[in-house]
Amino acid sequence: MLSPLATGICAGLGVAGAAGAAVGGFAYASLWPSSRIFGTALTAPRRPGEIALTFDDGPNPEWTPRLLDVLARHEVKATFFMLGKFAAVHKELVRRVAAEGHTVGDHSWSHPKLSKCSAMRIKDELKQTKEALEQILGARVRFFRPPFGARRPAVFRIARELGLEPVLWNAMTNDWVELSAEKIAATLSGRVVALTRRGFAMNIVLHDGNHREAVGKRGPSVRAAEMILERFKATHRFVGLGEWV
Repeated sequence: MLSPLATGICAGLGVAGAAGAAVGGFAYASLWPSSRIFGTALTAPRRPGEIALTFDDGPNPEWTPRLLDVLARHEVKATFFMLGKFAAVHKELVRRVAAEGHTVGDHSWSHPKLSKCSAMRIKDELKQTKEALEQILGARVRFFRPPFGARRPAVFRIARELGLEPVLWNAMTNDWVELSAEKIAATLSGRVVALTRRGFAMNIVLHDGNHREAVGKRGPSVRAAEMILERFKATHRFVGLGEWV
């Protein structure tokens, strides 16, 4: 039989363990792209051979135009999840993205972790961006991606109340800090091959912007996108997210 002291220690460890598990469970539910605990989102269907290129944190006046040129050369359409605070400044660039046949999506106004925001703040971030983009484009904004992928039940609920379809991903790297386009492309290429073998389409995330500054350096990301296009253009079909809804 355990002594009272030992019993107390074990009980304390049990509580600590349960608390740790709860924290870990919340982190998984709120951040991991494949988690459905806090709601479902468009990721990628069982349509092997299809790739959706998506770009976050723009528009970036230095690198988004270069990326658009790359996509135009390959005749591929992509989805750009934009921050409202940058879109409001670079309106002509937002219009160019849409005019060239790409989809514009809502990525919040200022890129907070929405899983830690109040319901009012979540609604303000999404609604302000949606309305700004729609005013610039004169067209409906249909898709929303949470910054960092961070969400809780209220995030997807509010998004859908605003007429936005939540979108996550199934292929990403650390391209926001990686300086080698070759490493970024190699990592994503490996995931494309693996997901194709498993029978899934690919929803790839790269970054044409930096949420901390309007003109973030995104040369490696743009070059990596071109390398992905060059490698898979002959074997895969690049699609817009609208084809998956």
